[in-house]
Amino acid sequence: MYQRLGQLLGPSGWWPADSKLEIAVGAILVQNTNWRNVDRGLANLRAATKFAPTALAALSQAELIPLIRPSGFYQNKSRALVALMAWLQVRNFDLGAIGLTAPTVLRQQLLALPGIGQETADALRLYVFDQPTFIADNYSRRLFGWLGVPTKTYQALYRRLPEVATWALKDAQEFHGLIDNFGKTVKQKENFNDSPLAGLKLALAH
Repeated sequence: MYQRLGQLLGPSGWWPADSKLEIAVGAILVQNTNWRNVDRGLANLRAATKFAPTALAALSQAELIPLIRPSGFYQNKSRALVALMAWLQVRNFDLGAIGLTAPTVLRQQLLALPGIGQETADALRLYVFDQPTFIADNYSRRLFGWLGVPTKTYQALYRRLPEVATWALKDAQEFHGLIDNFGKTVKQKENFNDSPLAGLKLALAH
């Protein structure tokens, strides 16, 4: 699937950001919204803080809300950002050192923060802390369902692809980006059936 997607779509260019800290913020802002709205919130934060770690951590929830309002759900997202920045600040914003934490331990630490669910935690591990992993988001579950591997929950599909954690980091990151880009283009099963990926259905189902 990874090879077919790469041939079909070319490089994904994902995750779009200038720094890992911006990726971390974007991973929270993108919850339940589209990237156009996220871009507006990121632009506001960039103008206010230049994504300097201490400047971001210094923002209160009340100060964050008007900046991230375009992304929606700003009460919950501002609370999550405050908690994440505080968590990072305690660790001196040393993303490399945090990434050396055992994957299962880091995942649980992230899940313990308010407003961070499984998808966001795995996105942070993959793109911010350089831990290869599979992100079983809605695009992934829809695609795998069309391919004859239906799952009802995030965790159910996540557990089916543990081998992605053994991939090279750039391949795990690109795999997620390609799946999401495919999902944004092919939105109906009828269109999928006419796509080059439809031929993978029998192989994956068995």
